[in-house]
Amino acid sequence: MNHTAKELESGAIREIEPEVRTLFTKVVERDPREAARMLEPYPDEFIVQMLELLNPASALKILQRFDPSRRQTVLATASPETNQQWMRNQTYPERTIGRLIQPPLAVFSPQTTVAQATEQIRRLARKTIITYAFVTDEQEKLLGVVVMRDMLLAQSSQRLEEIMLTHPFYLTPEMSLPEAMRAVLVRHYPVYPVCDKTGRLLGLLRGQMLFEAEAIELSAQPGEMVGVEREERFTTPWQRSLKFRHPW
Repeated sequence: MNHTAKELESGAIREIEPEVRTLFTKVVERDPREAARMLEPYPDEFIVQMLELLNPASALKILQRFDPSRRQTVLATASPETNQQWMRNQTYPERTIGRLIQPPLAVFSPQTTVAQATEQIRRLARKTIITYAFVTDEQEKLLGVVVMRDMLLAQSSQRLEEIMLTHPFYLTPEMSLPEAMRAVLVRHYPVYPVCDKTGRLLGLLRGQMLFEAEAIELSAQPGEMVGVEREERFTTPWQRSLKFRHPW
């Protein structure tokens, strides 16, 4: 199993239907061009579902291999949050944290009560895994992070500002993968908030995706020294591998 295929170990993947899991495994083992060709016959809604299971950087690479008209229909089918995040992620250089950001769904104001937040998290948990709740001000600046355990132990009438962890650690979108790895080396959180330099919350990054992206980056470097392209996979047809090495 290659590093990308390890995405199958996440909770979201374990819960999908077996036939979808099988196709997902094939998609992550292909280079972006082959993956896009494999998904081409499927409806836009299905393509969005598959891309949302990938880390955002991989999803963008595949999305960019569709012809422009199909790419636009796929983007139009995605949720506004996902669409906006994909569009924003494209503005950052490759191999930076900005390419891996996911939308922050569990975001609340400081005055939100535990009961109100719990009700919304229950709805969100039906479609995604919620690890932390994020507390922001009116300017979307990150004020704190709420751990689910603390919410369970709190009184339902308590406000999130009373139980949140203030001055939370966060990553910035301009960070390179090695720089981010050094920053999280002694933390090992399951999810990291990503903020701009002013502290405004832009999204979140799952720790597993960061480690996978860095592992893929490291495994690609020796191959580049002997002419292997980053997009190449074990399953890449030999004609395409030859073209990678000898484009003329």
